[in-house]
Amino acid sequence: MKIAVFKEKHPGETRVPLVPATAEKLVKLGAELVVESGTGASCRFSDEQYQAVGARVESSREVLLAEADIILRLRKPPLEEVGLMRSGALHISYLDPFNEVELVDALQKAGISAVSLEMIPRSTIAQKMDVLSSQANLAGYVSVLLGIAEMQKILPMMTTPAGTIKPAKVFIIGVGVAGLQAIATAKRLGARVEAFDTRPVVEEQVKSLGAKFVKIDLGETGQTKDGYATQLTPEQMQLQKEGMAKACAQADLVITTAQLFGRKAPLLIDRAMISRMQPGSVIVDMAVESGGNVEGSVLDEVVDTGGVKIIGLGNLPGKVALTASEMYSANLGNFITHFWDKESKEFKLNLDDDIIKGALITHQGALFSEMYKNIMNK
Repeated sequence: MKIAVFKEKHPGETRVPLVPATAEKLVKLGAELVVESGTGASCRFSDEQYQAVGARVESSREVLLAEADIILRLRKPPLEEVGLMRSGALHISYLDPFNEVELVDALQKAGISAVSLEMIPRSTIAQKMDVLSSQANLAGYVSVLLGIAEMQKILPMMTTPAGTIKPAKVFIIGVGVAGLQAIATAKRLGARVEAFDTRPVVEEQVKSLGAKFVKIDLGETGQTKDGYATQLTPEQMQLQKEGMAKACAQADLVITTAQLFGRKAPLLIDRAMISRMQPGSVIVDMAVESGGNVEGSVLDEVVDTGGVKIIGLGNLPGKVALTASEMYSANLGNFITHFWDKESKEFKLNLDDDIIKGALITHQGALFSEMYKNIMNK
């Protein structure tokens, strides 16, 4: 079975989908692995390193697309390449299916079995292939470093002959994987950390990391079966803003992480809240790529609003591209291995498996994902 790995073409993308260590594991499974020339260059992996573990290097992208049984990428495929894929091929990558209706339609019509890795369910057995969590972990870490770089002050308390420097105050909104890592990173660097989430169930996790959980009475809230926060009512959103405004006004660094799966990110911090913050303070909007949590944030820019800097940089895992690539590659390798039949040396697409039920969007010319069909009214 021929597995093809493609070089990323998305502007500014520095991560690679498969590192040589994972390539070697796939070759040992019995796969015929072919890697597009230059795939690993952005992380300093040479073509020769892939060849050394048993992969073949191919310079023609068109040949790879036409011959591959399985296509591995990081980002969604360019629309113009869908027609070049072999009907019946299996495509595995991020897809962003709810915002890429035209792409999903094209994959369906082309007879491609398209797996959207961000749709893998959050279950114990699927943890090893959960790309969202692995990349969000790194994004949370990077968000703190980016904030510090713009703050013009240090995080920890420091006692010097010149006097005692108070620790910086960091406020983190949203306590998912990214938020928890941001809390842990800020605490390790010596900050006083507060955090808020609409899900009261995460309070103990916040406290376990040494941070303070900010309580705001929103009435009845909860989370989905996959651990995501449920959408708030307009009344709850207003209560939340009022409660967060005080914490934001006292913070040197605010990090927002709130995203709604398949929908636009909620606006959490408006200009009125920003106007109450101290000049020189910083906000990192981690949700900027899905609409943004902060009014005035701009994708891939740092904006100054009344002396408050708003960081809207996208692709935060790409700031630590080597580590991010190693983690994504491991997730991808675990996904392939989980469904690999060692006797026939083939990938078995088990349509009754819960992971496949969650992540497979199109199959044999039809929409397969029930979640996608329900949300998109297909």
